[in-house]
Amino acid sequence: MNTEKTDRIPSEGSAKKANGLALLPIVVFLFLYLGSGVYYEYVHPVKGQMGFYIMSVVVAFSIALTVAFAQNRALSFDQKIHVCAQGIGDDNITIMLFIFLAAGAFGGIAQQAGGASSTANLLLSIVPGKFAIPGLFVIASLISMAMGTSVGTITILVPIAAQAAANGGLSLPLCVGTVVGGAMFGDNLSFISDTTIAATKTQGVLMKDKFRTNFRIAFPAALVTLIILFILALRGGSAAMGSYSYDLIQAIPYFIVLVLALLGINVFIVLGIGILLFVLAGAATGMLDYVSAFTSMGSGTSGMFETMIVTILVASIGSLIKENGGFEAILQFIEHHFSGKRGGMLGISLLTALMDIATANNTVAIVMAAPIAKDISLDYQIEPKKTASLLDTCSCIMQGVIPYGAQLLIASSLAGISSMQIMPFLFYPYLLACSVLISILRAE
Repeated sequence: MNTEKTDRIPSEGSAKKANGLALLPIVVFLFLYLGSGVYYEYVHPVKGQMGFYIMSVVVAFSIALTVAFAQNRALSFDQKIHVCAQGIGDDNITIMLFIFLAAGAFGGIAQQAGGASSTANLLLSIVPGKFAIPGLFVIASLISMAMGTSVGTITILVPIAAQAAANGGLSLPLCVGTVVGGAMFGDNLSFISDTTIAATKTQGVLMKDKFRTNFRIAFPAALVTLIILFILALRGGSAAMGSYSYDLIQAIPYFIVLVLALLGINVFIVLGIGILLFVLAGAATGMLDYVSAFTSMGSGTSGMFETMIVTILVASIGSLIKENGGFEAILQFIEHHFSGKRGGMLGISLLTALMDIATANNTVAIVMAAPIAKDISLDYQIEPKKTASLLDTCSCIMQGVIPYGAQLLIASSLAGISSMQIMPFLFYPYLLACSVLISILRAE
């Protein structure tokens, strides 16, 4: 007698029938998260709270996952669990979760050791007052690339940018928008940014390959941005940047990590070396002891928990949507409206941008769009490194300009202005969008 369990899903190689209703979980998520955010940010604001953070992204995705489980009666509950387990257990998802933990520990101990503030102050100390605005862009780019976080960079530099604007009679929205642009440039290229991790690991490409592809798109946009900022600086006044204290020993580890990452060394090795260097630097300068070192690493990893949980939930939802024919429906839509390799690249870009508009989180947008983007790249013969670059770049473009995203909300809050006032001065994200479009049109 055959006693084997028959509780298995059909072979993954079998074609899925396109089913637009399988996308209902995404619609539910958008209604809950985006709808709640718009309502509490613009219709009925809650004092002291950012509207787009009232509805937890984890809760919204949990409800969406429940909707996904309620679909497709042809599969049993156990079979659906198996589908989710396959999605969560993907090699790239597992590696990504481990890297998030390592990046969190690195960020926590770097902050506690004084690395972030010393690096920023070191760079600020060498910027001539006449070129305060382009200087802020370069500094934001370097710090964001070293730290791997645009939000962290904005938090550090916006108060300094506000001070420079007041001292030199410069436009405050311009100074803040410059910092945001530089932060997005660095975040997009950083080897330890969660967006880079998500984009490369979901597409199975090396970070150095994605960096080279990305750099060819991002650098021209950054260069044109700098030219515009230099022209504005020459026409404007001179800002007294002030005198900032720093410790070279605390700053050096960031530059070493940046160099190691650019050399293409394995990200786990880079982060491990970075953590060790900051332990030594913090101990040498009296910023760290045994207790604070491990506490800061714990706090850093804890800060990644929500991102990791969202990654697990999105992997589960994505697997169920794919099993139910949702991905096939999206692919058919793209095939009907976009043709050729350029069309496929444009489809990936549009998909990623829309996901970021909906979620206001570039990492989440990448994780959601990545499985579909991978299928599109296979169908249209797009190189995985190009797909990874488009995922990261397009999500960063939208994240850098949407007025309800964390970057602009935090920047506007620290500067005491509205996020809408900053938007006209976000030169880099706008130019990056043009650069992406040009790179697609020039693709062979």
